Amino acid sequence: MKIAYKETITVDEVNAIRKSMGWRQQHPDQLQEQLDNVDLIISAYDEDIAVGVAIGYGCILIKPEYQYQGIENEFIKRIIDHTRSKLKPRYGTQIDIRAFGDKQIVLYESLGFEISTPEKRGVPMHICVTNQIELTDKMFKQMEFNEEE
Repeated sequence: MKIAYKETITVDEVNAIRKSMGWRQQHPDQLQEQLDNVDLIISAYDEDIAVGVAIGYGCILIKPEYQYQGIENEFIKRIIDHTRSKLKPRYGTQIDIRAFGDKQIVLYESLGFEISTPEKRGVPMHICVTNQIELTDKMFKQMEFNEEE
């Protein structure tokens, strides 16, 4: 497997990756706006098939059959390098990442991340905001975007 990295990706390719992961697809217009207004896109291709993408600093998506084969490492290293290149002298920032399971914890620790504790960094929290449907963790599974909704 020879993975090629690019700095662009289409809406359909992102939604195909999301679908392969069991995640809901995003509205094409909303996703295109996100892609148009972010200063970092890193995509991974096996031949001409998009298999992964890092969008901005907060979204890394990789098809399940390509996970833990070095793509995550490359994405994270490029995100860190990009972030570092944007810092002014004597400035710093923090990059947070969510690890889902021991395999990801080991991967992220190998890249220099430390496990946060509530005492150090607070408790990670999230909210899904939409005017289309109510999203809960249980409902945040695969669904097709319906243009009529």
